[in-house]
Amino acid sequence: MRKPLMHVLLIAATATALAACSPGGSGGPGPTGSSPAGSSSSSTGSSTGTPSSGTSGTPSEDAETTAAAPSPSAAAPTAGPGAGNAELSIMVKPGGSGQPANYTLVCRDGVPAAESQHPSAAAACAALKANAALLSPAPRPTDKVCTQQYGGPQEATVTGSVDDRPVEATFSLRDGCEIAQWNAAKDVLGSSGGAG
Repeated sequence: MRKPLMHVLLIAATATALAACSPGGSGGPGPTGSSPAGSSSSSTGSSTGTPSSGTSGTPSEDAETTAAAPSPSAAAPTAGPGAGNAELSIMVKPGGSGQPANYTLVCRDGVPAAESQHPSAAAACAALKANAALLSPAPRPTDKVCTQQYGGPQEATVTGSVDDRPVEATFSLRDGCEIAQWNAAKDVLGSSGGAG
């Protein structure tokens, strides 16, 4: 009799500890009891023994985790055609003691607006319409190896918005990966720099 009671208490303590550590544990959906019966039935009591799909009104903790996962990717624009609307401030530093070049790019439906002050505004707006994520490159994976080539001291900073999404990007030519990003955005940067 003592062994089964200890087993039930151990399961109850484990379930309570897991509920407290889980994303909705302390104030999340479903009852969390401190007694063995309340703890062991909390995982099946609210879902009636079937997996929750989020339609019963009280999603399970798994459903909350699954629903929250798409948010980071929803915040980042996806590669591909966009609306072609942009309001950007672009600064390209030549390096050394040279004066930086400052551009303003305003695009409406992929066409430069009159207030644009950019050396190749039509090409820049077309590039942003063709790829809305052009100025939001994915973070470089830590295990990616880049060629150790130097493209020059130039640096560029782009701030503003593309298709109503904020943009704050920096570009340089320090290695092969950064040169590739510069070349992809060269129409918007208005300068090929040392990247060729």
